Amino acid sequence: MRESWYSRSVADAATALAVDPATGLSAEEAAAQLARDGPNSLVEARRRGPIALFLRQFADVMIFVLLGTAVVSGLIGEVEDVAVVVAVVVLNAVVSFAQGWRAEKAMASLRRLGAAKATVARGGVVTDVPAADLVVGDVVLLEAGDIVPADLRLAELAGLRVNEAALTGESVPVDKRIAVLAAADLPLGDRRNLAFKGTVVTYGRARGLAVATGMATETGRIADMLVGTGETTTPLQRRLATLGQRLAMLAAAICVVIFAVGLLRGEPPLLMFMTALSVAVAAIPVVVTVLLALGAHRMVRSNALAVRSERQSLFRQGLLSNRPLLGAVVLTVGLQLAAIYAPVMNLLLDTQPLTLSELGLCLALSTVVFWAVELEKWLRAPKARTKIVP
Repeated sequence: MRESWYSRSVADAATALAVDPATGLSAEEAAAQLARDGPNSLVEARRRGPIALFLRQFADVMIFVLLGTAVVSGLIGEVEDVAVVVAVVVLNAVVSFAQGWRAEKAMASLRRLGAAKATVARGGVVTDVPAADLVVGDVVLLEAGDIVPADLRLAELAGLRVNEAALTGESVPVDKRIAVLAAADLPLGDRRNLAFKGTVVTYGRARGLAVATGMATETGRIADMLVGTGETTTPLQRRLATLGQRLAMLAAAICVVIFAVGLLRGEPPLLMFMTALSVAVAAIPVVVTVLLALGAHRMVRSNALAVRSERQSLFRQGLLSNRPLLGAVVLTVGLQLAAIYAPVMNLLLDTQPLTLSELGLCLALSTVVFWAVELEKWLRAPKARTKIVP
């Protein structure tokens, strides 16, 4: 059980730590304490390099299926399909890598919260020591601009304010005090007589007793959770992995059946092998599309995808009221325009640029339902308001 240092008086805390708040530990006591407890630093899990992290994004059954699709498409001469599949796989890997790399850097960010040096009183002499050499029982001196090097029970202070945003999320600096807090199980933000490792002194000065260092600090508890959590997968990732395995098994079964039937009919083995692979690979996107469409239909029936109001028109709400929807529309239109007008996409997809009249006709036909629904809500809104007013 962790000590509730905020509920102890300064004298009681000094007695428990066997230290005189006026003079601090002796050099010999500090050295013995450091040898026993270890350095005042956070343990960092072994980080994977960017190359290993990027390559790991390809270790997925669905990625293998897509790469198999690309290989077979290349063997049968479908260069455009190969380019599209490879582009999708690489884009997925890049996005996943970016997310994973930010997660990997979270622990490093916590580590950088620690101060490089600390001002302590040892044997009655004020001196600067490396923050990693700080030990429990050290008397630490703080002033404006310092990063708190360990968890401290404040003993003396003058107008001390500490920014604890890195730990509690509170953006406003906290006024500290010395008085004992008798309440039990106080949240971190209410422990006003403690200063926590990694927080920043914004005003005033203080003297405090180090009550926890390294991984025993509150910041260390967060770091320990990050190190010990390990990698977990979301339910959606597990379901997609299962789907990928089933699709791979389905493709293999289709290959075997078509190949066996072709051989029984006397067809050349190489021809039947290529045919079986082509049919199996071509069936996978169809199956995936159907399954995703069915899933989306079920979500719509449960109103999970109701991103627009059923009663209030988008014109009345404002085009910027639903930013996720606006972003999705802009991204979709941008990709469609790139496929139509970008020379590289014209070459890969074998498309030709549309004239302005053709593009306008396509936009009008593709959005006619949207405009009709929004117009209906716009016209119906005054009647609805009239019914509400008595």
